[in-house]
Amino acid sequence: MKKYFSVLFFLILIPTLLSADEGMWMIQNINAALEKKMQERGLKLSANEIYNADAPGASVSDAVVALGFYCTGSIISDNGLLITNHHCAYSDVHDISTPDHNYLEDGYWAMRSEDEIPIPGKQVFFLKKVLDVTNEVNALYANLNSKGKPFGFRKVSYMMEKRYSNETHLEASLSSMWNGEKYYMALYEVYTDLRLVAAPPVTISAFGGDVDNWEWPQQKCDFAIYRVYTGPDGKPAPYSKDNIPLQSAKKLTISLAGYKPGDFTMVIGYPGRTNRYSSSSEINFDSSVSLPISNELRGRQMEIMMSWMNQDPAIRLKYSDRYFNLSNVQENDESKVKCLARFGVIGLKKDEEQELQAWIDADPSRKAKWGDLLDNLDKDYSAVAKAERNKTYYRETLIRGTALALILMRMDNSRKPQAAMASLKRDYPTIDPKLEHDLLEYSIREYYTNVDSSYFGEYQKTLKRKFGSDYSSLTEYLWNNSFISSPEKVAGFEYKMLADDPLNKFFKDVDIKEFNDCNGDEKLNMRLRKLGSEYTHALYEMNIDKGRMQYPDANFTMRISYGTVGTLEPYDAIECSWHSTTAGLLQKYNPDDYNFRLGDRQKQLLESGDWGKWGVKEGRGKKSRSKMYVDFITDNDITGGNSGSPVLNAKGELIGLAFDGNKESLASDNYYTPGYNKCVCVDIRCVLWTLDKYAGMSRIMKELTISDK
Repeated sequence: MKKYFSVLFFLILIPTLLSADEGMWMIQNINAALEKKMQERGLKLSANEIYNADAPGASVSDAVVALGFYCTGSIISDNGLLITNHHCAYSDVHDISTPDHNYLEDGYWAMRSEDEIPIPGKQVFFLKKVLDVTNEVNALYANLNSKGKPFGFRKVSYMMEKRYSNETHLEASLSSMWNGEKYYMALYEVYTDLRLVAAPPVTISAFGGDVDNWEWPQQKCDFAIYRVYTGPDGKPAPYSKDNIPLQSAKKLTISLAGYKPGDFTMVIGYPGRTNRYSSSSEINFDSSVSLPISNELRGRQMEIMMSWMNQDPAIRLKYSDRYFNLSNVQENDESKVKCLARFGVIGLKKDEEQELQAWIDADPSRKAKWGDLLDNLDKDYSAVAKAERNKTYYRETLIRGTALALILMRMDNSRKPQAAMASLKRDYPTIDPKLEHDLLEYSIREYYTNVDSSYFGEYQKTLKRKFGSDYSSLTEYLWNNSFISSPEKVAGFEYKMLADDPLNKFFKDVDIKEFNDCNGDEKLNMRLRKLGSEYTHALYEMNIDKGRMQYPDANFTMRISYGTVGTLEPYDAIECSWHSTTAGLLQKYNPDDYNFRLGDRQKQLLESGDWGKWGVKEGRGKKSRSKMYVDFITDNDITGGNSGSPVLNAKGELIGLAFDGNKESLASDNYYTPGYNKCVCVDIRCVLWTLDKYAGMSRIMKELTISDK
């Protein structure tokens, strides 16, 4: 569902292996060489037809938007219809659901315009222009330093963004590329009145659930539709009943022509974070120190949550969103560790670093600047390993391990009785005490068992002396004496109870700053961040020197990746098809398994095989039959933030939505692995079939521009 994936590393040693599917290229930097590569693979558009800031509304990218910079969407009608993934809308659908109207389970379909539900806090960003401001930023840094006022990137960003926003009346966002080698200013028009139009039930949008997440094949019709509204004057405006649908400057045409292996595809979106300019030392540190701990703890927390969710639909509704987000991250990180080992990424990085070291040593000035860079990275990562283990256990137990810690922290931060009471009243109904009790006991046990006792606060030490290793009794003591352990106690809460509440005292008895400051580890971490930046600069300079194409790590700026439809061979002698069909839904169907249920109407329609014009004819003559494709895979390079990105054919027409990666690709946050990185996409024809045949949303279908050529 949400994923992770930029690099030049594989091309450092073997440049000829830079294939069309590798790279998330900056949308404004499609140069002649990149344009030619894409056209050789089948693209029928020019670079200016993809992005052209001087011709608003004329290019494909004008129809692609960022949803709060956590997902991507695209405009598909003249009246502001915006399509994205259902998992991008999951929290919104969860928040508007109640036990009586559970839209996660039942779906939501706005049959009339007045039924479109406003989503408070939602923002959509339309990119208007990207400017290279490297010289301006460097001049500003130099000016501040000359006045004895050195500032970090955050302060410089604020100053630059404020100036550009005032000058352009657009939202300005400054991004650093290659750790400060380049700086770009993106200018956005931001709309804040978004309304939910369509969201299928999870049996359609998330069939297979957590079990099929990151897997191939999948059969998820993962989509949701919003509408963007403006003020009566057509300009961005906060929600009002008088607002009107956005009159879109650009929309995507939907193609029914389909695709086949080898067909060109491109994905435009807002990929979140990659770290492909990471050293072998950093990757080894993550995969052997922090990730194994967080993976184990989160996995057990998920088991506790699911055991209660399976017992009670009301608990499932309360925790669906939290579990969904936790499971996505945990499975991604767990598979990442396995893929880093399977593909020998640390060894490959070390091989590349031999070339880097040789290049550094070949020039006296480079050697003076970076000669001991790699050795220092190894040494400093080893030095912080112990402290990082303690910090990770603390973070995953006492900070993230329960919702109780967050509720109490918010109450503390409120500082005033009335605000604290309001916070408690808002947050407490979202949890289940029984479930949180079990999470608390697990967190306490893991915290005391694994964190060095020198970090314990005085109250925690007192409890340890009193209860020893009887963590169940320790938990019961805290639980039974806390106001937050039951609705009845919460009802009798008075603000004066907060400071002396034993559970609150337990959580507050130690702070993350104490883990950062112990033994000077924060200074080491700052040094490591600086060494990491220098490592990126060295790689960047080496590739410039050697004339190699390169692109920066993903950082929530608009990017384009290109590739082709194709099969997957996850392991030797196993080949998976390039598409899945509705047959897989019926084959996996299990009414006793929550992840593989089908709604009655859904099952009936699937069994009828009535695909209408949305189906795909296979075979000839009497052997001809119609199928409904659900998902397909390409080798486009994506990561988290690309969810909901339009998957476009050679003419720039919409054929699907990117929604997932495959397990074999999950080392690609650090290293691109040719042949294994796949982009899992929902077929737009399955979306249309769902809107048409399942939901009967004829009013929405009439808005769409559909081509069958």
